[in-house]
Amino acid sequence: MALFALEDALLKGASATLPIWQILLLFGAGGTVVFAIVAIVRGTRLFHPDVLSRPMKVRVLFEILGRLFYVLAITLTPLSAATVILQATPLVVVAGAALFFGETVGWRRWSAILIGLIGVVVIIQPTGDSFSALSILAVLGMLGFAGRDLASRAAPATLGTEVLGFYGFLCIIVAGLAYRFWEGAPLAPLDLHTSLHVSGAVLMGTAAYASLMKAMRTGEVSAVTPFRYSRLLFGVGLGVMMFGERLNQTMWIGSGLIVASGLYILWRGRQV
Repeated sequence: MALFALEDALLKGASATLPIWQILLLFGAGGTVVFAIVAIVRGTRLFHPDVLSRPMKVRVLFEILGRLFYVLAITLTPLSAATVILQATPLVVVAGAALFFGETVGWRRWSAILIGLIGVVVIIQPTGDSFSALSILAVLGMLGFAGRDLASRAAPATLGTEVLGFYGFLCIIVAGLAYRFWEGAPLAPLDLHTSLHVSGAVLMGTAAYASLMKAMRTGEVSAVTPFRYSRLLFGVGLGVMMFGERLNQTMWIGSGLIVASGLYILWRGRQV
């Protein structure tokens, strides 16, 4: 989670000199190369027939949506706000597991999911004077990541971490190329400072992705998932230290509702 937060901060820093589509393109290309090298070293087939399975196709779609909108969120809105909204992902995953995989979710956990989503609304403040439509970008990114996580659960077990990482970062390239037509910004020159930002983001992102997949596949999900919420601390801390951001009262209240709801759902899951 610390590495994911550093990745976000470095990408946001790169947005000062690079158009968003170029950031996505460079970041995606770097991650794709890293996971391709890992696959070659391990003798893993990148072009396995199971890559064309339906869950993988759904995963690709949500990966593109999640990556595109979340990168837009961290570059156009405060890093701390985008990070807090992202913490609602586990809530949406639990709801999706109940709706699409038939998992049992009692009224207590449904209530907790609702309270957590209310926390997102509190942060966005859709009826307040400080409402910014750009906040919706983080919500769309969060929904994209939740869909990706649900599709990953249904993905064939024959596909290893390096394969999922390879195609995950390949999706970021697609997102960058697609957004280029919308943004219309020209290719910007890369100076040393910006190159270090993008290279650092690639290293942080690939290491974070591999670490998370290793943790989720070798540890108990109920034991590993609560640590996802530590990203909030790292993301908010970096937002304050690097970009001079400040959390207002509604941010604290919304964050508390989201995290408390998520932890309660995980606790209830271990009781049933």
